[in-house]
Amino acid sequence: MVSRVIPVDPFDLVIFGATGDLARRKILPGLFHRFTVGQLPETSRIVGAARSELDAEAFRSMIRESLLEFAPNIAAESKLLAQFLDMLHYVRVDAGGDAGWAELKDLMRAGVVRAFYLSVSPSLFGTIGGKLHDHAIATPESRIVVEKPFGHDLETAQALNADLRANFDESQIYRIDHYLGKETVQNLMALRFANALWEPLWNSTHIDHVQITVAESLGVEGRGEYYDRSGAMRDMVQNHLMQLLCLTAMEPPSRFDPNAVRDEKVKVIEALEPVAQKDIARGQYRAAGGEGSYRDHAGDPDSRTESFIAMKVKIANWRWAGTPFYLRTGKKLRGRSSEIAVIFRDPPHMIFPAMEGHKGNALIIRLQPDEGITLRNTIKDPGPGGMRLAEVSLDMTFADALGEEATPQDAYERLIMDVIRGDQTLFMRGDEVEAAWAWADPIIYGWEETRQPPYPYDPASSGPEEALMLMHRDGRRWREITRKDDK
Repeated sequence: MVSRVIPVDPFDLVIFGATGDLARRKILPGLFHRFTVGQLPETSRIVGAARSELDAEAFRSMIRESLLEFAPNIAAESKLLAQFLDMLHYVRVDAGGDAGWAELKDLMRAGVVRAFYLSVSPSLFGTIGGKLHDHAIATPESRIVVEKPFGHDLETAQALNADLRANFDESQIYRIDHYLGKETVQNLMALRFANALWEPLWNSTHIDHVQITVAESLGVEGRGEYYDRSGAMRDMVQNHLMQLLCLTAMEPPSRFDPNAVRDEKVKVIEALEPVAQKDIARGQYRAAGGEGSYRDHAGDPDSRTESFIAMKVKIANWRWAGTPFYLRTGKKLRGRSSEIAVIFRDPPHMIFPAMEGHKGNALIIRLQPDEGITLRNTIKDPGPGGMRLAEVSLDMTFADALGEEATPQDAYERLIMDVIRGDQTLFMRGDEVEAAWAWADPIIYGWEETRQPPYPYDPASSGPEEALMLMHRDGRRWREITRKDDK
């Protein structure tokens, strides 16, 4: 199968924070890859904006080195590298002052899509938005892209949204969560809503429970001070895992339209029941094998911030009443693995005694490291000697099933192209962000009031024992976290 590349319209894209890590590792390599496959018109313009004292040639040289480092297989062999670098421009901009804004305005062209990517601290969102408005750089058709964190709690999220809406309409704001750009996440929607097979089974009558896991084998080394202000709940559950939960649990939208899809996601968040503290297990990794503990990496020997969290979540609606969703995420675990596992109920009457109490059917949606979908079934073990049953999986790994040319593109590539196309389906809406914080805040404040420290756990494990007990109490087990190295 050959992927069909649909070119986007010519655009002017301004990247604030263009000399930062995210721009050099993800944004610009992603744009370069889209250029090499023919999706970006050569007449497009990419403008780096930052505080660094650079001219356009120095900026191009920096990005060339970044492309050779972070996209070596493409950049080293591509004959298009020089053409892509010619599309780059640079303006030194003072976010809090007036320096550089006139020069930036002069680079903007009429008649093309105009987008602004804010790869900067959220504290600068309102300031930069105001400057773009005051200097007449942003137009009513412009798009602005912002990175998480979208606030630290409900109050700060509301303030952040107010800052953005002071200069941009909600239809212009693209809150990016790279998990929604993953091929498998979008395939979850296709699987559910483009096939008649699954919808009759997608409810509490047939599904026993759902497990959503985002496991990482690395710790917080190098960014412990930042991470210690957020923890796993704020850093992962409130946004990434919440998005996966919404797409798994949402009702079919009336049409595949950005607001119709996001309306259904908000309904899921609003239907979430409060989570009791007994249904939460928080953990913090110990030191082991000569490597430091979480507290060592955070620089705080008394830190109570969690590097791991598991919880049981219930959705108060007709479709999911009686079917719990178990969420789990953590650092320094056995491997790197992100997946959604839909575990189906046992047959109502099992005629094979050997399979009694064994849940044979599961749909596994793998997000990383090997994107794909697996359906676990029970079949007869081939050969004579009676009815022996065995588990087999129907496995679709995208790289294998669809061919090398259809290997999923990086999430940032897809999402940036959606910005240029003006498609907000895979971006979070303001009320969605606020609803997620309204659910998460009482959970966070609950354990902050009790001052209960996280449970310690060993690196390269599956987390603390208390997380295992969370499932065992319900007669269930977590799926094993496989050993995969972070890339």
